[in-house]
Amino acid sequence: MITDSYDIQTEPMLSLRDFYGEPGHLVEKCLILFSKSIHQYLLDTFECQPIGTLTSCNGNKTIYQFCHEGENIGFYLTDIGSALAASLCYEASWLTGAQKFIMFGSCGSLDREKTAGRFILPTESYRGEGCSYYYAPPADYIRIANSDRLKEIFEALQIPYVQGRVWTTDCMLRETKGLVARRKSEGCIAVEMELAGVQAGCDFYHLELYDFLEAGDVLEESGYEVTGLARANHDFGKLFVALKIAHRI
Repeated sequence: MITDSYDIQTEPMLSLRDFYGEPGHLVEKCLILFSKSIHQYLLDTFECQPIGTLTSCNGNKTIYQFCHEGENIGFYLTDIGSALAASLCYEASWLTGAQKFIMFGSCGSLDREKTAGRFILPTESYRGEGCSYYYAPPADYIRIANSDRLKEIFEALQIPYVQGRVWTTDCMLRETKGLVARRKSEGCIAVEMELAGVQAGCDFYHLELYDFLEAGDVLEESGYEVTGLARANHDFGKLFVALKIAHRI
């Protein structure tokens, strides 16, 4: 079963050294982007330099760095989904030396009143995906290590936020009414597709993850509302918040 996948008694069969050679040491902090619009904005606005290539048989992804307020910060456009996002995070760390990752994307709200007009700072994430079980002992939830540190930063910057549990799923189309009700009963206020796996991978490899979310679509008993999703996906406000975080961690 998937819950038997956490094996730290035997050695891995392969290493990133097999694919990328020796690790790099270029930047300390890196942004994990989900929006192609935000990615293009950074390329168009700043003098960006490529510092690594995430390779794959179906296409490569470039890691860039840019200087913002005197500090070099890396960034790349990640893939959607827990397993891919977690793998790319570790690969980006190997290639660039980054130890601190700021991940920010959209999510579905499970509690409209709590999430409206606020960024979401996850405290725990339900492990409704497969990746995290290879990086952490089996459990329903994984703790989001730097939630309280982000809370301090958001309060200092006077940015509206709400803390709470979220649900990481591998299958958006199987967010059934029963599962939504179950997660809500456990205190989840949002659902997304990467956090549990990325947090588990960062914990395993001793990397720091700082994650915040913006609610777009809404999942309620009355039905599904998609109207806010595109705005949340590509809201540049998340980028400006992420840059403020980068200078404070």
